[in-house]
Amino acid sequence: MNKKTISIILLIAFIITSILTVANLFLEDSNTQENQTGTLTIDNRTVHYEKAGKCLRVIDGNTIEVYGIGKVQLTQVNITNSDPGFSQAKKFVEDKCLGKTVYLDIDDKQPQDKYGRTIAIVYTENADINKELIANNLANISYFEPSEFKKGEV
Repeated sequence: MNKKTISIILLIAFIITSILTVANLFLEDSNTQENQTGTLTIDNRTVHYEKAGKCLRVIDGNTIEVYGIGKVQLTQVNITNSDPGFSQAKKFVEDKCLGKTVYLDIDDKQPQDKYGRTIAIVYTENADINKELIANNLANISYFEPSEFKKGEV
């Protein structure tokens, strides 16, 4: 084979690889979009969620990043970097959420905070992450109005 033939074959291979990569991104995005609203059963109660996506990163114990949504602030949960349990809370959220599908019940009265983060209760298939952080003494309750959720509901 001459150099021109090899160049054409490499160009065609590159184009095919690029097309398949883009197609895969669209398929992943459409799969995420299919799961946008629904219900889950957690601790024998039915919970509603408005959006779902894969947890890409745990920023700290009360903030995660979700594919297709962005940064999500867990409502009514407060953990500061100076809290003695900060690392433990972050690890807890990583173990429960990182790389998994999370389901968001977004606060209808205040869907975003001043930093542009989505405010929500975060669920996995079998856990209410907000509630578990509080129940395990890994976070403090923090309440701001307006909110669709009642004080202490989480």
